[in-house]
Amino acid sequence: MKIKLFTDSASDLPLSYIQNNHIGYASLEVNIKGEFIKDDFGQTLPHKQFYELLRQGEMTSTSQVNIHTFEELFEEAIKDGYAIIYIGLASVLSGTVNSATVARLNLLEKYPDADISVIDSKSASLGEGLLVAKANEMMEAGYSKDEIVNWIETNCTNVIHAITVDDLNFLKRGGRISGTTAAIGGLLGIKPSIKLDNEGHVLPGTKLKGNKNAMKYLVNQVLEKGIDLSTQTIYICHADAEENAQLIKKMLLEQTTIKDIIINPIGTVIGTHVGPGAIGVIFLGDARN
Repeated sequence: MKIKLFTDSASDLPLSYIQNNHIGYASLEVNIKGEFIKDDFGQTLPHKQFYELLRQGEMTSTSQVNIHTFEELFEEAIKDGYAIIYIGLASVLSGTVNSATVARLNLLEKYPDADISVIDSKSASLGEGLLVAKANEMMEAGYSKDEIVNWIETNCTNVIHAITVDDLNFLKRGGRISGTTAAIGGLLGIKPSIKLDNEGHVLPGTKLKGNKNAMKYLVNQVLEKGIDLSTQTIYICHADAEENAQLIKKMLLEQTTIKDIIINPIGTVIGTHVGPGAIGVIFLGDARN
């Protein structure tokens, strides 16, 4: 049976990649001034415009994908004869995967023979995107649906997220970290780092002094924890910090041989929680802990 791959907008992949590879997606939403705007890879609200709003002090919040949206997306694929793989934002960060799970159960009552797999990526932003891209690569190489699902579920906690932020208060406001943890974000000249545990919870990392040390830290995380760098694609995500992203790419290419490096902005949903200036490197390693 042919396979249809789905993700959600929190995967932060380049829109061109989503479109060129015919990957279905569901959009989370961001609430700005009482208006819910689709997080759709920068189409409705350009990334740069969004981060300018945050810098101006605009308060934003996010909304998960609802069950009905997934039912519509999945049902269309079922009618077209597809088996479905959906890879979603870590369930500890959003109820989106739960919505997809309920939609799956509802559709199985109507289509008992439907083949729908809902996978919790236990990742965010381009960490989720890395898994989507890997699934797409395996599809193109002719792997079976079961082989793809098994690889993603087995390896999702090997996706390492090394991220620095300018202000931890964005994560505090969204309830992702405690007020005590966020307090270090106010220290003069400190660039806090964060990481994800095996379930996708956000954890505080190393406290870094200044932007230069933060860039070195991100590069060193790849060099120290990455596996088979010459055969994998490294992902760099940024919240309107293109210059730093390009610098990290340059530093990585000078120090190691990497198959490819993809840079892309962090979308409005993840960006609401990490704030302007955040930057991360995401890659496959031995383990998160």
